[in-house]
Amino acid sequence: MSLSKAAKSKQQYFNMHPLENVIWQALTTRQAHFAESCDTARRFVQEVTSLCAFDQPNDEGYASLARLAGSCGTAAVFLDQPCEPRDGWDYIAGAPLLQMVCENGHASPNYSAPAIVELGANDSPEMLELTALTKPGPFGPRTHELGYYVGIRDAGKLVAMAGERMKVPGYTEVSAVCTHPDHLGKGYAAALMTEIMRSIRAHGEKPFLHVRSDNARAIAIYERLGFYKRWEGHYAVLRRKDSW
Repeated sequence: MSLSKAAKSKQQYFNMHPLENVIWQALTTRQAHFAESCDTARRFVQEVTSLCAFDQPNDEGYASLARLAGSCGTAAVFLDQPCEPRDGWDYIAGAPLLQMVCENGHASPNYSAPAIVELGANDSPEMLELTALTKPGPFGPRTHELGYYVGIRDAGKLVAMAGERMKVPGYTEVSAVCTHPDHLGKGYAAALMTEIMRSIRAHGEKPFLHVRSDNARAIAIYERLGFYKRWEGHYAVLRRKDSW
């Protein structure tokens, strides 16, 4: 007896690795409480992050995403292939993307770092300022609500940070890894990542992350910490045309 389309889709979903179509999986599992949805598309609450996803990157998926985004609304998505022109959408920006995973759980930096402090709601303005300067990826006034965030201060000023973003069964993403340009080369990123990775492992999960595939400096740091390349895709920011 052949399976219906809905049954096949459900079967494919349960056979999918947790890190495949990871934004969709986060918004339908561990972070569903942050999701806004419309048919086959979902997005994080906009004050949290601009990341969006669809069940499948087909006409139905893009139509659902358009209804969710609204007239002239934007959507940041992860794609397996480079973004191609599509009716009803303008391509705003994008980049080649790597997904990396750390399995060994033993890597650590070989130096001492300044005191690491936990960050929260009161630190959000400074976190926004630092991410606006360094551009590690989408970051909003409520992104810190997604998980554990830590930072390093110099003379009271936040100069480096890292934290947790997407969460799927068995995995938590290391994200918003950034350092003020005046403090590069001091090992702050590796120290902060090691603390975030320690916390993730303490919960019995594996760390993963996303990085532009042309960011050789960052990739070298991540590989030294034990991360390996799992998936190569594309990040795209799209704007819905008002004539949809």
